[in-house]
Amino acid sequence: MRLRDASLLGVLLAAALTLLPVAQAQDPGGPTLRERLRERVEQRRAAKPDADASASALAPLTAGTHTRYLSHGGTNRKYLVHVPPGYDTTRPTPLVLAFHGGGGHAEYMADDEKYGLGIKADREGFVVVFPNGYSKLPGGKFATWNAGSCCGDAGDRKVDDVGFARALVAAVRQQLNIDSARVFATGMSNGGMMSHRLACEAPDVFRAVASVAGTDATLTCTPSRPVSVLHIHARDDTHVLFNGGAGQDAFRDTSKVTDFVSVPETMARWVRRVQCDSAPKRILERPGAFCEAYTGCAGGATVQLCVTDDGGHSWPGAKTVRRGKEGASRALDANEVVWGFFRASSAR
Repeated sequence: MRLRDASLLGVLLAAALTLLPVAQAQDPGGPTLRERLRERVEQRRAAKPDADASASALAPLTAGTHTRYLSHGGTNRKYLVHVPPGYDTTRPTPLVLAFHGGGGHAEYMADDEKYGLGIKADREGFVVVFPNGYSKLPGGKFATWNAGSCCGDAGDRKVDDVGFARALVAAVRQQLNIDSARVFATGMSNGGMMSHRLACEAPDVFRAVASVAGTDATLTCTPSRPVSVLHIHARDDTHVLFNGGAGQDAFRDTSKVTDFVSVPETMARWVRRVQCDSAPKRILERPGAFCEAYTGCAGGATVQLCVTDDGGHSWPGAKTVRRGKEGASRALDANEVVWGFFRASSAR
């Protein structure tokens, strides 16, 4: 390598490590060093959103995936909207907001090889929106959500992500015929934590939420009305530990450690909040996984837990995970369970 090239690489590396936010609950798509350098280069090149995305934030949408921007809290926030091919402008359609993990970005969550939510939306006929978390970088990568006690720059800066989610639903409703009684939120890791927060602070917007691998990180929670909550977690998660605390794979900067709430405590909180019967009923049991539901909840809501034996910090049923990570559990398909839970919640 020539001296000049080596010097440039050193400058880019230093800048990248300085500017990047610390993502406190990394999903399997956490950035590699090479990706950090690439994003730093993209930052230098980026000037403004592409013309198609910024042409009209409220223009009617057709089938396919569209990039849009929404100004909120003084920041231009990006989101992707996936409209199923069978979308009918005359029929109110369900809406799902899918929040990426800490250190991820909207495009990663929208990748069907990794999550499959676009494929599921096409089959079931719902609109899925992939919001982008707060990021210092123009491209929006390495982003986090302010879920309360977690995560990264979004948490440190106390970004109003609940307000962003509310504004995003309102913006999508101006572009598409959305059924206001069937609006849901789901997410991975830090994105799952964000879903828990929305159940606490925006139950008037979201009928039900589902979190995968992200326990309750709220600082306070007094829902204005009962909301249905599903939580999915692997026993061997090495990021957000099943029995509480941060695992060895959760952090790059140990000074940013968050003592994650355990899965049992997360469920106990929701049972109290939604006034459910204290004893759950086993509703699914198969090799490597089980699900149990708390019934008798106020307002006809349901609290449900699904546990896999393996899969680590990943989305059960995913086709691929990040290289070097444990493969996703095959005992459960998160998309099937999540959409089934949302569909049942909307029928109540």
